[in-house]
Amino acid sequence: MTKRTSLTDIVHINDADDLETVVKDKRQQWRANNAKARRRQRRYKNKLTQALTQQYIQEIE
Repeated sequence: MTKRTSLTDIVHINDADDLETVVKDKRQQWRANNAKARRRQRRYKNKLTQALTQQYIQEIE
């Protein structure tokens, strides 16, 4: 079973295309329907994007 996506996975992201490959939901098959699985994936992507933004802001300062 694949590991769930965490904020520590941002070290593997170099450009926007990497976001699609890094985000994994190990419970995708157990979700009630595809809409809920897509929603969860979107939340993972948003969390990683926010963490990347914060990291970038800290590097600038």
